[in-house]
Amino acid sequence: MDEVMIRYLWFDLGYTLVATNREEVYQKTLERFAVTKTIDEITMAYHQADKLFMREYPGVLGKDSRTFLPWYVGTLNYFLGLSLPIEDLIRIHLELAKEQPIQWRAFEFTKPTLHCLKEAGYQLGLISNWDQSAREVLSRNQLEELFDEIIISSEVGVEKPDPAIFELALARVQVTAEQSLYVGDNYYDDVRGCQQVGIHCLLINPYNNQGIEELDYTHIIPSIQGVVDYLGLKSIPQEIK
Repeated sequence: MDEVMIRYLWFDLGYTLVATNREEVYQKTLERFAVTKTIDEITMAYHQADKLFMREYPGVLGKDSRTFLPWYVGTLNYFLGLSLPIEDLIRIHLELAKEQPIQWRAFEFTKPTLHCLKEAGYQLGLISNWDQSAREVLSRNQLEELFDEIIISSEVGVEKPDPAIFELALARVQVTAEQSLYVGDNYYDDVRGCQQVGIHCLLINPYNNQGIEELDYTHIIPSIQGVVDYLGLKSIPQEIK
């Protein structure tokens, strides 16, 4: 890795920098059906469902959940080995989500890692497929001020993997593809989009190759903390991890 050449580090948002508490809410939903599953089991099922949708139905997860929720919940239950009435399940899940709202929250390592990278001299950018709530998610998690440039698909009218959104980002900050590194969790949006413009991409997958067994891609890291090691920087101090 030629550290001198990289000037700009670009990041995806969902499940790269932030995640939801969906597993806890779904666990409570299943309990209403006398089904007990651990958070780890539910987390893995969500991971597998996400990856299947990314691979087979590109772009769907970024749309209004009402257009795919029954479809997605059925897939989620398949990975959990469950057969439950989808309509009843969704109704109860939505009721519980009002009591315990599903919100996007930064991973505990997100801010320390981004601070570490900024202190090392890198400029930081965001390129995300997201609706108009993106700015609120960033602001609520105190992430907005950490980025030098923010590109949201709903604001610019183009989304990944269209090379135009990456080209727009490069043009705005006046860096080349070779001077950039992108980090995201969706191979079909992030890696393929980056490849079209010549940006190197690190793919996040917390479970080695689980969920992405079909891919022959070697640049995989478990979280954005792996960027620090990839760039050959000093590790983040343990007390702020």
